[in-house]
Amino acid sequence: MAKKTKPMTKAEMIDALAKDTGFTKVCIEDTYNAILALTAKETKKAGAFTLPGLGKFAVVQRKARKGRNPATGEEMKIPAKKAVKFTVSKLVKDKILTK
Repeated sequence: MAKKTKPMTKAEMIDALAKDTGFTKVCIEDTYNAILALTAKETKKAGAFTLPGLGKFAVVQRKARKGRNPATGEEMKIPAKKAVKFTVSKLVKDKILTK
């Protein structure tokens, strides 16, 4: 199994993309922020949004369920709610899982 590493920060990602592409950090950050805003807006409006080649964001309805307070062990009811689900594309899955 792979060694656990610290997740990449936004600044580290912007630095890496700037080095890989030759674009300025400002240009990369503006593009990143635009993609983030578009993803949020379209997912909220349509209930789903696909980033081609990366994956799909979708708003899903979670059912009410029973849960347990880990500190006390007390059983509690968790209400139904909306959540955002991300499904990774086959392309990305294959790139990650292929040796």
